[in-house]
Amino acid sequence: MVNSALAESFSCGPAPERLSGSAPAAEEPVLDLVHLSRQTFGDHALETELLTLFDRQAEQFAARLAAPCGAGESGWRADLAHTLKGSARAVGAFGLGAAAEAYESSLRSGDPCADALQERLAAAIGTVRAEIAALFEKA
Repeated sequence: MVNSALAESFSCGPAPERLSGSAPAAEEPVLDLVHLSRQTFGDHALETELLTLFDRQAEQFAARLAAPCGAGESGWRADLAHTLKGSARAVGAFGLGAAAEAYESSLRSGDPCADALQERLAAAIGTVRAEIAALFEKA
């Protein structure tokens, strides 16, 4: 079951160096499952539901962002990135949230397509979706 796979992935909390701010974390996880657990008050069924919904949303957004960028599309693309940024951070996909924020900022500042950032965002979506799939396979 997904719940046991998620539960096995949790740790007691952030590393001490992250709490003190004295040293950066060695490597940020693709999904911060401790954060997700805090968001859901430890409800594993809710964690599973949120990850499932997020995975579907990310799949849909990736398909929309993969379409060639035309004139006048920066507004809806920035809005899409903004939505993805918030939902990614809510489930603990902070790297994806950062990629979405960079893409959104670039579009809002007038870069018509921000191709490199769009590619980075697409790659981050793929990485998070693969991590979610791996969690569900463990179940």
